[in-house]
Formats: sequence, C-alpha cells, structure tokens
Amino acid sequence: MEKYFWIGEVGALIALLFAFAQSRKVLAFSEGTPAMQKIAGAIRQGANAYLKRQYSSVMKFYIVMVILLGILAYAGLVSKFVPVAFVTGGCYSLLAGFIGMKIATAANARTANAASQSLNKGLNVAFSSGSVMGFSVVGLGLFDITTWFLVLKYGFNSTPEVIGTTMVMFGMGASAMALFARVGGGIFTKAADVGADLVGKVEAGIPEDDPRNPAVIADNVGDNVGDVAGMGADLYESYVGSILATFAIGASAGYGWSGMFLPIAIAVVGVISSVIGTFFIRTRENADQMALLRTLRTGTYSAAVIAAVATAPLTYFVMNGNMGIYVAILTGLVAGCLIGYFTEYFTSDSYKPLKGLAESTTTGSATLVIGGLSLGMKSTIAPILTVGIGVMVSFYAAGGASSFNKGLYGIGVAAVGMLCTLGITLACDAYGPVADNAGGIAEMAGLGKEVRERTDALDSLGNTTAATGKGFAIGSAALTALALLVSYVDIAADKMQAAGKAMNISLTNPPVLVGMFIGTMLVFLFSAMTMSAVQRAAQSIVVEVRRQFKEITGLMEGTADADYASCVDLCTKGALKEMTIPSLSAVVIPLITGLVLGANGVVGLLCGVTVSGFAMAVFMSNAGGAWDNAKKYIEAGHFGGKGSDCHKSAVIGDTVGDPLKDTSGPSLNILIKLVSTSSIVFAGLVIAFSLI
Repeated sequence: MEKYFWIGEVGALIALLFAFAQSRKVLAFSEGTPAMQKIAGAIRQGANAYLKRQYSSVMKFYIVMVILLGILAYAGLVSKFVPVAFVTGGCYSLLAGFIGMKIATAANARTANAASQSLNKGLNVAFSSGSVMGFSVVGLGLFDITTWFLVLKYGFNSTPEVIGTTMVMFGMGASAMALFARVGGGIFTKAADVGADLVGKVEAGIPEDDPRNPAVIADNVGDNVGDVAGMGADLYESYVGSILATFAIGASAGYGWSGMFLPIAIAVVGVISSVIGTFFIRTRENADQMALLRTLRTGTYSAAVIAAVATAPLTYFVMNGNMGIYVAILTGLVAGCLIGYFTEYFTSDSYKPLKGLAESTTTGSATLVIGGLSLGMKSTIAPILTVGIGVMVSFYAAGGASSFNKGLYGIGVAAVGMLCTLGITLACDAYGPVADNAGGIAEMAGLGKEVRERTDALDSLGNTTAATGKGFAIGSAALTALALLVSYVDIAADKMQAAGKAMNISLTNPPVLVGMFIGTMLVFLFSAMTMSAVQRAAQSIVVEVRRQFKEITGLMEGTADADYASCVDLCTKGALKEMTIPSLSAVVIPLITGLVLGANGVVGLLCGVTVSGFAMAVFMSNAGGAWDNAKKYIEAGHFGGKGSDCHKSAVIGDTVGDPLKDTSGPSLNILIKLVSTSSIVFAGLVIAFSLI
C-alpha cells in the first residue's frame, strides 16, 4: 500500500484548488458603498495588526522550543525529525488560520451588500468564505502529513513502526500554535465584546454595532482573530492529530502500510464528499431559523452519506475485507452528526430548551444565568454518551475482543471518520463570524432594516453552527486524545523496558491516581486563567468606552467620531499579555508531573485532562451559545424585543457566556491534545530523569 500514498497529495491539491476557486467567487462580489468599504478596511487593518503582533510573540516561544527539542534530539531523547516537524506543524496551523482570517475580512462587507439583495445571496457569500478556510485546513493538513510520510519512507527508508512512533510526535507544533491562536484570539474578541455590550447596550442603551460605540470595531476585529484565525488553527490541529494518532496505532496493531494508508484515503474521500456537499447549500427568501438550519444540515449530511458509501469499498480493498473497521469509520461519522444535532438542539431557538431559557429573562438576569448553567450541564449528557458508545462500538467492531491493539485502531479510524468531512463542517462554522461582521457593517453603514434582519438571521444561525463546530471539535478531541493516550503508553512502555523499568498504570497505583487529580486540576486552572484574562482585558475596555462617552463632545449625538483605534490597541495588548501563561501550562505542567511522578503519573494526568476537559468544554460552549442565542431570540421581537428589561437581562447572560463559549471552552479541546502530544515528545526525558 505504501506506493499509493501519493493519493494524499492529490486530495490536498483538490482541497486547495477548491478553496482558491471559492475565494475568487467571494472576491467577485462588490464590497458595497464607500462607507461599507471604509468600515471593512478598518476591521481588516485591526485584524492584520493583531495577528502580526501575535505571531511575533509566538515566534519567541517557537525559537526556545526548537532549541530545547534540538538538544533533546542530540541527546537521543526525541526523534531527530521532531524539531523540524514542530516548526512545520506550527507554520501550517498558522497559515490555515491566516488564510481564513484574510478571506473573512474580505467577505464581511460583501456579505452585507449581497444580503441587501437577498437572503440567499448573503448566505452564499458568507458560506463560500467559510469554505475557503474549511478546505484550506484539510488541504494543508493532508499536504503536511503526506509529505512527511514520503520523506520518511523514501528519503530515510523507515519502517511502518518507526514512521508511526515518529509522526505521532509531529502534532505538538500544530497544537501549540492552535492553543496560542485560540487563547489569544479568544481573549481579544471577548474583551471587546463584553466591553462593548456592558457599556453600549446596558449602560448607554444604544443598539449593537452602533458606530458611536468606541469598541465596535474591536468587537468586529475580534470575530476574525478569535472565531476565524483561532478556529482555523484549532481545527487544523484536530484534523492532523486524529490521522497521526491512527498512524501510530495502525503500526503497533500490525496492519503495516495498509493501516497507515487507510486514514489518508478516508481523508481524501472526505475532501471529495465535502466538495459535493457544498453544492446542496442554498435557501429561499424569508427563511426561518429551522429552514436555514435544514439548509446547512442538507450539505453536511449529504457529505457524510457520500463519505459513508465511498469508504465501504475502500476499506474492503485496503484492509483485505476487514469490514469491522468500516463499522468503526461509520460509527465516527454517525457520532459526529449526532453531536452536531444535539448541540443544535440546546443552542438553536428552533427548539424548546433555548425558548425556555429566553423566557427566564422575564424574572431577571439571575434566573437567566441559573437556567443557562443548568442547560449547559444537561447538554453534556448526549455528547458524552455518544462518544462513549462510539468508543465501545468502534473498539469491538474492529476486533478489540481478540486483539486489544486492533480495537484501539478502530477508535482511531472512528476519529478520522468523524473529521473526514471537516471541509464542509468547518465551512458552516467559519461562515458565522462573517455573518456577524456583516450585521455590524450593515448597522454602521446605515443600510435598510430588511438588510439587518437578513444579516441577523444569518448571524443567529452562525451562532448555532459555531456551537455545533465546537461540539464537533470537542467530540473528535476526545477520540483523538484516547488514541494519543494509547500511543503514549506504547512509546513509554518501550522506553521503560529499554531502561529496565516496568509500567504500572493500575488505578490503585498512587502516581496514576495523583496524576488524574492533577489532570482534572489543570482543566479547572486553565479555564480559570483564560476567563480571568477576559475579565481583566474587558475591564480596560469598559473604562475606555466610558471615558470616551464622557470626554468626546458630540459622540452620543453622532456629531463626533469615536476613537476606535484605542480599543483595538487595548484588546491587542491585553490578549498578548494574558495568553502566555495559560498556553505554557499545557506544556510545563505535564512535564513537571512526569519528572516527579514518572510515566505512570503522566498516564493518570492524560486520563484526568481528557475526561474532565471533554465535559467542561461541552458545558462551556453550549451554555455560552445558548445565552447568546437567547439574546438574539429576544432581539427578534420576543418578550419585549430590543431595549426591554428582558433584553437587558439577556445581554448580561450573553456577557457571562462570552468567555465560556469563545475563549475557555473551545481552547480546552486543544489543551487535551497538546498535553497528550507534548507528553509523547517528552516521554524519553521523563523516563530518563523522573524521581519515581
């Protein structure tokens, strides 16, 4: 099978060419009036400035890590390829997010202008821009993995076992970049959003995206650097991580080249299926939320069905008729769709839970906050059970009863199956921030009421699809982290055996138990640090917006302009200052735990992070998404509409939920995998120098 790996390069080319074609399609639309172009230009300028400073800051971390990994490679404690792969993984993750941000900032005004013509045109432009990032992510991911495989196989004549254990370490660079992008972007966007809402909506009583609000441009910039650039890096890391983990397990399960080729082939099938699925997405004028949801579901479900059908003969051919592995792939596809559906159920105003949450505003913001916390907690049940059932079905279907490693391979390919249609799934997710920006531009440029109604409909749908995308990423993170955990155990056991030691990962072994507590603690510590970061950064924005309202004569009357640049600068400084410690904790704490408690303690830590991180991430993302859409449901005219007491309560709930759904929650799925990949990379160091 090794002679067919070039197919991965073909799949990458298809994805990247489709992304290029979609970008040309978006850029062919007009940006609208001079006022719209000016606003879009300010958003672009702010986003570019932030990313430039963020990447400069992250580069320092990468230089230090490359030096450290180079020393470890020289000492024989990590593979000699890891330092280079760390850089390439980070660069591709960065590039995936950057491409998404560039097209999103080019599409926002074009979406608003298209929405002035029809709802379907607005959806078309926004979704096409999302497709650029979706297919750029999968294209770059396939290219990175396949190129490294071909280098190791034909440049260094490596065996499947060597390639598997080496390449599973390559995900650390992508994970590190994704975490910095998600945390930094999340802090930026939520600091601006919280500051703009608390002072603008609640205190001053002006509409959302009102040009008089000094934080309004920073809020729109944040949508791009957090929800687009950060999300692109995040999903790139998830996509690559699932394939690399399956590589390693396939080699250890004895499947050789076939076991490593199958995830690549599944990914290529997913690319083609996703391209086909995009052609099913279109809607009618005056469509309600259920109709818009149905439109996007048609595209994503069509892609999933095509992939499910196509992977059956593929698996039969590659795995010599072992169709139990196909059942595992199918399980991953179905689990991904189910997680998406249950996320929609709890965060869309088309269903009872969200409507009930909005109704709770009639008795104040306190009951809304309580109801949102309860809703978020209940929403964890379905995803956890779905992943749990998926793990068991894929394990036993792939032959886990007779061979433990073969069963684990089934879990790995289930994760690949879940993410194989990421191109279209991420397109649905990434379109949301574009629609959000379009609504802001429509408001600031003074477009007609019907335009704002259309962009609000697209934005509300975007909140649901964004929550769906986060749930999808978190679900795949749980499966991928399990596969990475197994890879760590295999690699650590071999190294310990070579050092004359033995692993004991029994739950009654104190280092394992203590490691589980530390892993759980890390999830809460990371969440606390990221939420506190948003709080501190938002406070500076609140103070600045209040100052401008008070000191700029004529601002509230609309005869003077706000100082937008100062808020953008404050958000940038706050995000860059606050992102470092939470991001470094994902690398430092597992390393310290390993040096103190040994490899057995690290296994416990990985279990604690995976289990508690998965539940916490789902809770945060869904609670925040529900609060946000409850606010938009009221703004659509329910329970008094905009400006009512219910609306003010909903704004408070949305503000509480902002850091949960856009900073801490989505960052946790990266934390889970970065802890796993960094533990694998440092396994040799831990075993050589641990106290136990």
